Amino acid sequence: MMHLALIDWIVIVGFLLLTISIGVILKQKAEGNLADFFLGGRSLPWWVAGVSMVATTFAADTPLWVAEVIAQHGISGNWLWWNMLIGGMLTTFFFARLWRRANVITELEFLELRYSGKPAAFLRGFKAAYLGIFMNVIIIGWVNVALSTIFQVFFDMDAQTATYAVIGAMLLVAIYSTMSGLLGVAVTDFFQFTIAMGGCIYLAYEVLQHPAVGGIDGLVAQLPAWRLDFFPIIGNQGDTESNLGTYSIGLVSFFTFAGVQWWASWYPGAEPGGGGYISQRMMSAKDEKQAQQATLFFQIAHYCLRPWPWIIVGLGALLIYPNLPIDEAGKGFVYAMRDILSPGFKGLLLVAFLSAYMSTISTQLNWGASYLTNDIYKRFIAKESSFESIEKADKKYVGVARIATLVIMLFATISTFNISSIDSAAKFLIESGAGTGMVLILRWYWWRISAWSEIAATLSALLGVIISRLFLDLEFPMSLLFTTAICTLGWTITTFLTKPENKSTLQSFYERVTPPGNWSAVLIKKPSNGSISLLILSWLSAVVMTYALLFAIGYTIFKNYSNAIIWFLVSAIMLILLRFSMNKTTHKLPSD
Repeated sequence: MMHLALIDWIVIVGFLLLTISIGVILKQKAEGNLADFFLGGRSLPWWVAGVSMVATTFAADTPLWVAEVIAQHGISGNWLWWNMLIGGMLTTFFFARLWRRANVITELEFLELRYSGKPAAFLRGFKAAYLGIFMNVIIIGWVNVALSTIFQVFFDMDAQTATYAVIGAMLLVAIYSTMSGLLGVAVTDFFQFTIAMGGCIYLAYEVLQHPAVGGIDGLVAQLPAWRLDFFPIIGNQGDTESNLGTYSIGLVSFFTFAGVQWWASWYPGAEPGGGGYISQRMMSAKDEKQAQQATLFFQIAHYCLRPWPWIIVGLGALLIYPNLPIDEAGKGFVYAMRDILSPGFKGLLLVAFLSAYMSTISTQLNWGASYLTNDIYKRFIAKESSFESIEKADKKYVGVARIATLVIMLFATISTFNISSIDSAAKFLIESGAGTGMVLILRWYWWRISAWSEIAATLSALLGVIISRLFLDLEFPMSLLFTTAICTLGWTITTFLTKPENKSTLQSFYERVTPPGNWSAVLIKKPSNGSISLLILSWLSAVVMTYALLFAIGYTIFKNYSNAIIWFLVSAIMLILLRFSMNKTTHKLPSD
């Protein structure tokens, strides 16, 4: 504790009191029903929903991971996650409005809107348990371990003491998230993200002022050029993960990133077609237009604004702590917080990381509880019809939601203490989702996709990863390509060998959501008036615009103004094209 002054503790305690106060103030607004508790009454403006998405993906471990990546591969190493923008923008234009229009409480409730019968019910229950408990507590465990590492470095704690401190922080998060539901989570996300980003920007400024760095000019002069390259080398074969130097990928890896991974792989927060807490925020927006605006803001802020302060701190830490092992480069970020900042600001930066942690955990708890309550308890244990009145049912469900939040926290505590054994299982589970993404996309746009298609995709992907690991010993990217191929073959064959969903289910789904695509077999007189070509134009122009803005900001920071101007112009042209296509698309879609 010796690294904090009294003023630092005042800042930290003040932040924690503010967080709890928000939960208390908004408690009453979460009392009505499950839509109030899990979707904020479907009343969030786009900027609150969008910031909440960004805050959730800004976990305590994210800046540390970025620092490790740039120590190994320089700025270009960020393409390990920058490539996901392609799928993120697909969600923005092809799915955000549809999720809001579906008018469901969780993405799993959607399954029984789109599919019918026992297969749909099985799929909903299975995914609720698998995602809501198993995968959820693993993710929380990862985030807890990251914060524990920060506590160990910052406070000179041993691992066990730091873990107990993290559990205490998680308990605090559980308290305010159970009181105020998603509305409280989203409002605290807004404050927490503002603090987290503001703190990281200030830390980047202070790192640049350090004598060992000497500002941007000193940073550029002292670091090898490969650390400052924005783009990977394409076509370089060999080991691309462990060699120091500009991130280089073979042609197969490039094809995997650019042409397959963004639509094929399931990953929390980056599900093809939306899902998880991203779809939860879409469904919590005031209307369809604001759901799309929130998701667009998320993509731009996530890829353009967040990374640069982290990158600057990571690069500067390489000069300030030159003897730090490469595989521990993430600790340089924490050392910089501890050693460079003055009293008061040191507490502010610790609050920034607590903010990042709490925004992620509060979302994971609320999102997981929505599955346990809406998709297991309400669906299979205590249906609404079993209560004397809707009011009593709503009161009971909200109470169960709060209990479910605490149950998830308990399981997450167990996973935190066993994270070393769970980590390998988590990697296996994430890889086993390869190939399932196309079904998650097509179920909105093709009437022939059925519950059996999604079940087959899940099982065949699992089969593919078992074969690739145990029998073929494949490494990435061949393992992902192989599993994707097996999965695609499995669900495609299953789709045509099994019966389609009954026509009444498809008609009901279409009438509520009115998606574009191939719905001719549904035989509805009113055709879809959405335009696929305009959606594609919006998607592609937004992808190019965001990447151009990302590069323009980076070149401006590094004083390469000629390249910055070029990329700003590209971004501006794409913005004009995007506005044109979005306006045309809006006119062709059903009104909100």
